Amino acid sequence: MKKSIVLLTAVLFAAGLFVGPICEKAFAKELKIGYVDLAKVFDEYKKTKDAEKSLEEKGKAKEADRTKMVDELKKMKDEQALLSEKGKAEKQNIIDVKIKALQEYDTKARNDLVKERNDALGGIMKDIEKIVTDYAKANGFDFVVNSRTMLYGSEQYDLTSEILARLNK
Repeated sequence: MKKSIVLLTAVLFAAGLFVGPICEKAFAKELKIGYVDLAKVFDEYKKTKDAEKSLEEKGKAKEADRTKMVDELKKMKDEQALLSEKGKAEKQNIIDVKIKALQEYDTKARNDLVKERNDALGGIMKDIEKIVTDYAKANGFDFVVNSRTMLYGSEQYDLTSEILARLNK
C-alpha cells in the first residue's frame, strides 16, 4: 500500500513537471481590466449638459405656448357667462374644440420632447461607448466594465476620469 502511494505521488510529481510549463504558457497573459462609472461619465459629459439645457429651453417654450392656449380658454369661458343661452351653446362648441386642441398639443409636445431626449441620449451613449472602446484598445485592456455591475473595484482600475477627460476635449 505504501509503495503504491509513493509511486502515485512520484507519477503526479512527474506529470506536474511536464504539464506545468504547458499550463503556464496557456495562462501566461495577465488580464488587464478596468471599470468606468458610467452614470458619472454621462452626467459630467458636456454634451449631456448641453442636451439637457436645450430640452429645458424647448420645454419652457412649449409651456409658454400652452399657457397662452389656457389663458385664451379662460377668457372664452368668462365671455361665455355674459352671453344668452344660444350664445353660450355656440361658445361652448368653440371652447370644446379649443380644449381638444389643447389636449392634442399637450400630447404632441410631450411626445416630441421624449423623442428628442431619447435621440440625444442615444447619441451620447454612442459617443461614450466609442471613447471607452478606443481607450481600452489603445491601452491594452481586455475588459472595461460599468462600475454599477461590480460589487467592488480598487480605485487603481477606475478609468472614469480618463474617459471624462477624453470625452470633454
